Amino acid sequence: MRLTNVAHLRLPFGRLLGFDVTAGRVGCALPVSFDQRRHVGAGDRAGSWMALSFRLSTPVPLDDLAAAWLAVIERHGTLRSVFEPGEDGEPRLHEVDIRPGDWVEHVIAPGQAVNDALRAVLDRACSPYGRPSHRLCVLETAVGPTVVVAADHSHVDMWSMLVIARDLLAALAAVRKGSAPSLSPAPAFAEHTRALRNRPPAPAEVHRRWAEVLANSGDVMPRFPLSLGEATLQEERVEVRDVLDVDDSAAFSAQARDDGVSTLALVVGAMTEVTLELAGTALRAVFPVHSRYDTTWHDSVGWFITNSVLESADPDPRASAEAVKEAVRMGSWPLEDILRPWGGMPEAPGMFAISWLDLRRLPVRVDATGLEAQYVGATIRTDGVMLWFVLDEAGLHLRCRYPDTPEARLHVGAWLDTLIARLRSRARASVGGLLRLGDRSYRVQRAERTDVPALVELLSDDEISRAREGSEIARYEEAYDAITRDASHYLAVVRDEGDRIVGTMQLTIIPGLSRGGATRLQIEGVRVAASERSRGIGTAMLEWAHEHGRHRGAVLAQVTTDRVRERAHAFYARLGYDNSHVGLKRAL
Repeated sequence: MRLTNVAHLRLPFGRLLGFDVTAGRVGCALPVSFDQRRHVGAGDRAGSWMALSFRLSTPVPLDDLAAAWLAVIERHGTLRSVFEPGEDGEPRLHEVDIRPGDWVEHVIAPGQAVNDALRAVLDRACSPYGRPSHRLCVLETAVGPTVVVAADHSHVDMWSMLVIARDLLAALAAVRKGSAPSLSPAPAFAEHTRALRNRPPAPAEVHRRWAEVLANSGDVMPRFPLSLGEATLQEERVEVRDVLDVDDSAAFSAQARDDGVSTLALVVGAMTEVTLELAGTALRAVFPVHSRYDTTWHDSVGWFITNSVLESADPDPRASAEAVKEAVRMGSWPLEDILRPWGGMPEAPGMFAISWLDLRRLPVRVDATGLEAQYVGATIRTDGVMLWFVLDEAGLHLRCRYPDTPEARLHVGAWLDTLIARLRSRARASVGGLLRLGDRSYRVQRAERTDVPALVELLSDDEISRAREGSEIARYEEAYDAITRDASHYLAVVRDEGDRIVGTMQLTIIPGLSRGGATRLQIEGVRVAASERSRGIGTAMLEWAHEHGRHRGAVLAQVTTDRVRERAHAFYARLGYDNSHVGLKRAL
């Protein structure tokens, strides 16, 4: 799922509407978590919210959408609570009644960007002391609405936004069928706050390690290791990057499995290496970890995030894995007691935080691709560096926010560029593309444009193909460009130890409705150089292709070959292919 902020959000032009609900009578007091107190205690301000946007494919009556939203609010207690400033300056949290409201159109002024109009709405509605501090917005277009759900961070985290979107879609489906939304109440975040307070205090070892890491950072939370310029709040610079595509991500994960560590640990190792190279110091960062420590809270909405600290001085994968495990352990205890010697969280300009979210592992899922769903952050002023990684079925993505100063542009930009290049290089050199045959090793890679002449030579290297290949090389290069523009295709080359191309195949992922909506892997143009045949390379290539298809969701592989290629028929039969269908072709 794409991470962005409201300034970069891709929005259609249409009528911008918001559903106003009213906070009524204040009810009983609720406990305030350590992080809520820190966040809300900073006061009412713009830009403290987070949001999720998604697009519906058909028009939806606004009354249906409003009814579904009210059902979501009824399900989740934190959406029926508000903060108020106490007489002692400490924020107080109370239950409130939420009453139905009305749709309000927010006029987009001439020349005003849709993003700016939406930002103004959310900055007003979703502030820490908002009543309530959440908002449902819609951009209406002729082909269907884009829905934006937003809330102040004190009430939600990124996991929560998925829960809200899932529940809203479920409630909307019920309403549109003429049924009442049946969303049973989920455990409230206030219950989690109480449960966290009742946990035993952290052991002495955890207190000691916190003190050591903070001391290594100057007795404040870890800071970015390179200069960011003037240590004051600055306009933010936000970079949104796609780090690894689905294939490189699969290869990178294969390397992590081979190393016996998680994908996160391997990324931490790369960050450690880059930090040592560019800054000459260990990687130290604030490291948010979730506190949904059992399944009770999986369907709840709230700020189930606490902060830990990550210290990694050795880029070796196992050492990085231990650093991640330690950070998780250090964040598994109530922070209020741990940070009491520092009077709370000792923040300082330049604070560096790294967040990691693997959407593939969450028990809450939405069809992010079909909905064109995007996580959306607010636009703020900042003096620190915040890095978010999201890993999903499309690959690894990041968003980075830092002060927009010349020094930060130079140093954070160089750090990011070096890190991304390192991750891509590791993916492409990983065991995920390695074919081992006895004492020989070969590597499967995406073909480059400069490989086209060698591929044409391979395709022409038999009596059948020789007669139909041989067009001008420009025609093949145009075909290569068309193939590489479509992410569903993977034009593979196989290289030997001397980097010589000895094999090729074209893999295509084909989604379909038949066979219960099965996705297929189509395999075409399989060739092995004559000098390398009968060594098992073809078998290894096909096995690699099958794994490629599985990573893309394919449940069926299919291949075509000329009727006269009897050896090829026997080869595919040995690999489990069944000659069950008749393939027909005609010239156009």
